[in-house]
Amino acid sequence: MTSIESTAGGAVVLVVEDDAAIRALLASLLERNGYGVILTADGDAGLRAVAEHDPDVLLLDVGLPTIDGFEVTRRLRRNPRTRTLPIIMLTARASLDDTVRGLDAGADDFITKPFQATELLARIRSGIRMRKAILGMESAHAVVAALANAVEAKDAMTERHCQRLATMSGMLARAAEIDPEDQEAIIYGALLHDIGKIGIPEAILQKPGPLTDEEWEVVRRHPEIGEQICRPLSLSERYTPIIRHHHEHWDGTGYPNHLMGAAIPLGSRIVALADAFDAMTQDRPYRLAMSVDAALEQLRSGSGRQFDPELASLFIGIIEAETATGAPPWIAADTASSLRLLESLEHLPARR
Repeated sequence: MTSIESTAGGAVVLVVEDDAAIRALLASLLERNGYGVILTADGDAGLRAVAEHDPDVLLLDVGLPTIDGFEVTRRLRRNPRTRTLPIIMLTARASLDDTVRGLDAGADDFITKPFQATELLARIRSGIRMRKAILGMESAHAVVAALANAVEAKDAMTERHCQRLATMSGMLARAAEIDPEDQEAIIYGALLHDIGKIGIPEAILQKPGPLTDEEWEVVRRHPEIGEQICRPLSLSERYTPIIRHHHEHWDGTGYPNHLMGAAIPLGSRIVALADAFDAMTQDRPYRLAMSVDAALEQLRSGSGRQFDPELASLFIGIIEAETATGAPPWIAADTASSLRLLESLEHLPARR
């Protein structure tokens, strides 16, 4: 194994290539462009180099001794520590079968030898940008998880309420054929919809009986408080409207802005349905939970008044179908499962 240090402090590229001439060519090209370079000649050595050096990009030959490039890729994708590593496969055969096998194994890109230097460098830059975006998303997931857990710690009476909402809201968003990017925002909004309760006194949140009018006025501030808490977060403009408006009503009688009909953000209308259903079907200190059938009847009664009628009909159908199975997915929902739901959206095609 040979290592060439980068004088420009750039990203590190691991080259796994059994042809010594190509290895030397790639090392020279990458070093001139400010990359650190690690060179190996077979699949086993390549896997060890990934574990030891944690490179930013892997240039991987398809035809390698010991373990071929396809198997190296499969092993890296099975390891959570390397599942985001950009893998660019190098092949002398531009066959469709090789491309399909490589993509199925988990490769991100293909370059045919002999390659053009400008194209290879562009593909490397693209891979690095993509990995940064993915890692940034995972960091955002961690922040959301921490905030969702903070809500639960503040209001123990609603344990896993936000997580159940995320699951139900995600199911409704998917059934409504909403774009995956917007589904992601809806799941974030559902997880964080009650984050503003951090700013509500515990004596009110945990009061064992009905609230006074004055106490309700304090509680009704939580959507605006939640928006303020989340505003500094990256991409918050996509989900803070959901947080602010999840208590708006279809007929304009909700709060905080008395929005009406389609003026209410779509994500807020989705979260509102899941929020109402979950609240009705969970015990509270001042009342027992409703049955699922009774809660669905309340949703039907509120359709066109409190709830978007089209979404209400779709949501009721989902709940009826899932409860008939005896094990609806939201029952065991937790923060981890909600974040796995977010990860699954990367693989969905845009629908509208």
